[in-house]
Amino acid sequence: MSYQCELKQQSVQPVLSIRTRAAVQDLSGVMGAAYDSIMAYLMELGEQPVDAPFTAYYNMDMQDLDMEIGFPVGKTLPAKGKVQASSLPEGQYAVCVHTGPYSAIEPAYTALNEWISQKGLEATGVAYEFYLNDPSETKPDELQTRIMFPLKSAG
Repeated sequence: MSYQCELKQQSVQPVLSIRTRAAVQDLSGVMGAAYDSIMAYLMELGEQPVDAPFTAYYNMDMQDLDMEIGFPVGKTLPAKGKVQASSLPEGQYAVCVHTGPYSAIEPAYTALNEWISQKGLEATGVAYEFYLNDPSETKPDELQTRIMFPLKSAG
């Protein structure tokens, strides 16, 4: 599969999220519980997400992933318990979209890293995945995931 990679300028985006750690084999349950908790809190506040749910990966240790699971929201909202107010940082991001099962996403990461290298850019090491459709309603080979790597600023 070929990937179309591009640069995107991202403004600061408020989010509600849960920061946690998990092994890759436990992701589905951990992410589902986090999204459910955040959505319940959003409903309590009378708010809605403004974009697709995301997970930010702060490392790539498949047995101990450090991640932030959340939803972009329209304004800064108060934290409650494990649900924290955070934000996606402003800056330039390298972006591509993977279509297919989550388990087959690695080539998209490889393509995006190669594209960044060819452009002489440098990623910060954080990876964001935005899940553009619902896996309970979408066939695995039709799932779409927007991958975003924040880039280090020149200078």
